[in-house]
Amino acid sequence: MKIKRKPEWLKIQLPKGDDYAYVNGIVQEHGLHTICSSGKCPNVGECWGNGTATFMILGNICTRACKFCNVPTGKPLPVDTKEPKRLARSIKLMKLKHAVITSVDRDDLEDGGSGIWAECIKEIKETCPGTTLEVLIPDFNGKEKDVQRVINENPEVISHNLETVRRLTPEVRSRAKYDLSLKVLKQIADSGIVAKSGIMLGLGETEEEIYQTMDDLLAVGVKVMTIGQYLQPTRKHLELQEYITPEQFKKYEQVGLEKGFSFVESTPLVRSSYHAEQHVNALKLKQVLKND
Repeated sequence: MKIKRKPEWLKIQLPKGDDYAYVNGIVQEHGLHTICSSGKCPNVGECWGNGTATFMILGNICTRACKFCNVPTGKPLPVDTKEPKRLARSIKLMKLKHAVITSVDRDDLEDGGSGIWAECIKEIKETCPGTTLEVLIPDFNGKEKDVQRVINENPEVISHNLETVRRLTPEVRSRAKYDLSLKVLKQIADSGIVAKSGIMLGLGETEEEIYQTMDDLLAVGVKVMTIGQYLQPTRKHLELQEYITPEQFKKYEQVGLEKGFSFVESTPLVRSSYHAEQHVNALKLKQVLKND
C-alpha cells in the first residue's frame, strides 16, 4: 500500500528556536514522554516555542491498538508512582504557561490509571500554580468513578476525543465506543468543567456525518471542538482516503461556530492540543465578563 503524497498545504517547517531547544532539552534530560514526539505532531515546534507542551503519562505503551495511532501497543510497564512529582517539577523548569496532559489507555489497571491521573493534576497545581491545565483523558471504559476522580481535581479543561464519526468508529478505534465517549463528555460538561473533543478527517466520512457529530457533541455540552487532517503514520496504519482542503476546513469551523461551539479549531494541521492555551485563556475571560 502506497501512502498518498502530501499536498503543499501540509508541508511544515522543522522545529527550531531557543525556546524549542530549551523545552526539548528538559524532555530528554528527565525522560518524559510527550505525545508531541510519540505522535509525530506537526506542530511541535510552534507549541514548544509558545510555552505549551503535551505530556503523556502512564508510560508510552498502550493496551489498545487504534488503527490511526502511532503509539506502541503491548504490555505496559508497571505504574511509576514517582511520575506525578517528576512531571510537575519538569513543567516548573520549563516555565510553561499551559500544559496538556494525556495518556495511553491502561486497561490493565483496575482504575484505568485514574489514580495517577489525579495525582499528576494535584502535583502540577501545587507546584505550578501559574500554569493552566488541560487533560485529554481516555474513556476509562466508561467507569463514572474513574472519570470523576479526574473531574474532582478541577483542571481548567477536560478533553476526550471522538476521533471520527459514528459510522467509522468500529473501524478506526480499538474498544472505544461512540456513545460511551459521548457519555464521558456529558459527565465532564455536567460537572461545570469545560468539555472539549476532536475528530480527524480524511477517513471516508461525509459532510453530513461531520455535522451530525457536531450536533452530538453540542447535545452533551461540549464547548470546544478540534478538527484536523488524518495523516497516515505508516503503511501498517489505517489507509488515508483523502486530503481535505483548507477551504473545507474553514467551512467546518464556520458551521461549528454557528451551531454553538465556543471555539472550533479546524485546519489540516490541527491536533487536539493545538492552540489549547488560547482556548483556556479566552474561556476564562468570557466567564469573568459573564460574572460582571
